Amino acid sequence: MPAIGLIAATYRWFVLATVLACGSAAVTWRVQDWRYGRQLAEQARLHSDTLNQLTSAAETQQRAEHNKRLALEQQLSASEQNHYRVLSDVQRDQDRLRDRLATADVRLSVLLDASDAVSIAAVSTASGPGGVDHGAVRARLDPAHAQRIVAITDAGDRGLIALQACQAYVRAIIR
Repeated sequence: MPAIGLIAATYRWFVLATVLACGSAAVTWRVQDWRYGRQLAEQARLHSDTLNQLTSAAETQQRAEHNKRLALEQQLSASEQNHYRVLSDVQRDQDRLRDRLATADVRLSVLLDASDAVSIAAVSTASGPGGVDHGAVRARLDPAHAQRIVAITDAGDRGLIALQACQAYVRAIIR
């Protein structure tokens, strides 16, 4: 019977070693689970912090772009108001000039070339009391022609004002 006792003792040692190995494996698995769980939790927290920082940076950038856009809109609005004011002032001045030409309150005249003897013979050389050319030879224009010249200069003034407004718009956008 000693062989049975030896087998039983060996079996007991084998069972005990197996139980200890399984227990050790279970403890090892549990420790690994805790360590990996902590690492995964830390990684998730870092990931969450990174996402929060990126979101905050994106919000800050979006807010800055929005403020920049609002400033540009205000600047363009002010430029548009200035353009409208200048244009209306020029139109008002042109209308006044046109009215004064129509009522003969003001007359349009041109200087003639003093070296052109043929033209000068047909025009008087005396300057009027309000003349500023001190005797230079001038010819008065027909009021209808004067109206056409004023209309041409009016269109030119409007074109220049529109060009200045476009240049101001481009300068504002480029900044």
